[in-house]
Amino acid sequence: MIASTKPSALEMEAIAARHPHLLQSSTARRRRTALIGVGVVVYLAFSWWFFSIGHVLANANWGIAGTYLADWVSYEVRPEIAVAPDGTMAVSYQRNSPLGRHPNPEWVALEKRTVTRTVEAPAAAQQASKPKSSSFNFMAPKAALGGGEAAAEQKLGATRTEEVVTRAVVTYDRSTRIEVGDKLVTAIHGGETLTMTVDGVDTVTPRTPLPSWATQKRPGEKVMLSFGFTGWAEVTGDEVSIRNRFFGWANFLFDTNSPFFGKPYGEVASLVLSGDRIDPARSNLALAWNNILYNAEWQHLDVWTKLLQTVVMAFVGTVFASLIAFPLCFLAARNITPSRVTNQLAKRFFDFLRSVDMFIWALFFTRAFGPGPLAGISAIFFTDTGTLGKLYSEALENIDDKQREGVKSVGAPSIAVQRFGVLPQVLPVFASQALYFWESNTRSATIIGAVGAGGIGLKLWEAMRTNSDWENVAYMVLLILMVVFVFDSISNACRSRLMGRSAH
Repeated sequence: MIASTKPSALEMEAIAARHPHLLQSSTARRRRTALIGVGVVVYLAFSWWFFSIGHVLANANWGIAGTYLADWVSYEVRPEIAVAPDGTMAVSYQRNSPLGRHPNPEWVALEKRTVTRTVEAPAAAQQASKPKSSSFNFMAPKAALGGGEAAAEQKLGATRTEEVVTRAVVTYDRSTRIEVGDKLVTAIHGGETLTMTVDGVDTVTPRTPLPSWATQKRPGEKVMLSFGFTGWAEVTGDEVSIRNRFFGWANFLFDTNSPFFGKPYGEVASLVLSGDRIDPARSNLALAWNNILYNAEWQHLDVWTKLLQTVVMAFVGTVFASLIAFPLCFLAARNITPSRVTNQLAKRFFDFLRSVDMFIWALFFTRAFGPGPLAGISAIFFTDTGTLGKLYSEALENIDDKQREGVKSVGAPSIAVQRFGVLPQVLPVFASQALYFWESNTRSATIIGAVGAGGIGLKLWEAMRTNSDWENVAYMVLLILMVVFVFDSISNACRSRLMGRSAH
């Protein structure tokens, strides 16, 4: 029969007397947990109020954010339909239209007719055409004056024949289109129809109630039509501005000035491989490559060059910082350099360098050296020298002294003690940290480039400032991501090998 192992009341009292903390209730622990939870909730509530997060979310224009995101993966074609007071129209496209110099898209249907117009000169020109009176005009022959007036009247009353647009139909997709004609603008979207009257000057008057996708702030002002990802339009009294959006990046390889523009990829490949030379001075392959590099819309060569500048900035700045931080960290380590004054001077120097953010250093050196990669390299160098110096000195202070004492015991000089007793322990750590900072600085160099420190960051900022080249922004962001992924993989592989070797 097995005896019971449950302690008796006397044994429990004896245990409680010897170890009272073991039998204490968990009430205090639960109280601490509840207090921590309440503190977190109070902090989050305070942050919500202090930063007005609710107000910001309520007043955020999510439609504009969605439009910007759509612009990253699409492009717009922008026909402008000008409406004259007599009801005739003229259609034009933006100066750098993705459709080329003579756009004629299938989704814009035009009805035209030929009209004869009388040329009307402005009042200033009419006044200039009249003979000026002078004290000597009585000497002028009458016939000469009559001939001048007749010529002026003929010039001012000249007529010309031209072709004008009388009706335009813009088809976005099967459910969305805009028709313009006879001073009427009809927009159809999602089964709803909006009809507006334009006067050819400055007034727009809706004839039907505005649907949810149309807005007009005040009577007579412009009407905005939003069709989602498909595009949008703006209707004023004398113009209908169309913004038709298409998925993809237009003219990514060849711009509108290239002889390969608009050709199918199969035809381009045939021309490059076996076609007759387009430019007698070079092969079609060389011409195609040149057109890609110097694409005026995407500027591939300039973007790639700036990206290489960013990589070089990160590499050079990190290497110089590592080289300077390496000897200084021995002065900051208390177990290596016994002088407290030297320790404090080295550590305060590291604190000074790293307490100023890399962005601020970039602004300072941009003013000192002017815009360019040198300012970026200097900013990375200064910041990383302070950070790596602190990390290196802390790694030295945490080494195992047994290895160093073993080298000392054989009578080795101080330099040999550091070489064989200290460096084997910390070099893998130093290299690992330097590799991590190199990978991290590739991202940081992009940010500081935006303030003039060179590299792709400046190029990215210029594209964002235009507020219309968001597809170029997306292109550069993707390139940056690819470079960061590549260098992150290289850095991780090198650190793994270094730390793996140090473990054996």
